[in-house]
Amino acid sequence: MSARSKSRKRAIDILFGADLRELPIAALLDEEAGRAEANPQRESSWAYAREIVEGVDSHLGELDDAIRSHADGWPLERMPVLDRAIARIGAWEILYNDAVPDAVAIAEAVESASVLSTEDSAGFLNGVLGAIARDKAHPASVPEG
Repeated sequence: MSARSKSRKRAIDILFGADLRELPIAALLDEEAGRAEANPQRESSWAYAREIVEGVDSHLGELDDAIRSHADGWPLERMPVLDRAIARIGAWEILYNDAVPDAVAIAEAVESASVLSTEDSAGFLNGVLGAIARDKAHPASVPEG
């Protein structure tokens, strides 16, 4: 597993835990920072995990809006907590991290869902994140006036 994949897994763990325990994301990020400091061998996956979680936290409203607008018939609140965490990470990478190609962000999210959640979740997230990427690449034209 690549360092970035390990980082995404750590980010999923933090976001999942915060959502499940109804705690601020920053609180769990601080807890994980303490664990990272105590385990230097895990340092390679910490920097990007922290970047993801801080990015998701600072853009949470916009990410949730993007996910909601493409999750046909699935309110964000009805999504499994794990799928919500994976969707937020994928959406953040697509919308706010130009260093990660959209196709890679989608593939990583689908892989995470396949391994950690369900086959249905993987397909659902593929569709949602694919639509977010398409909208980013081809934003709707706004009439001038």
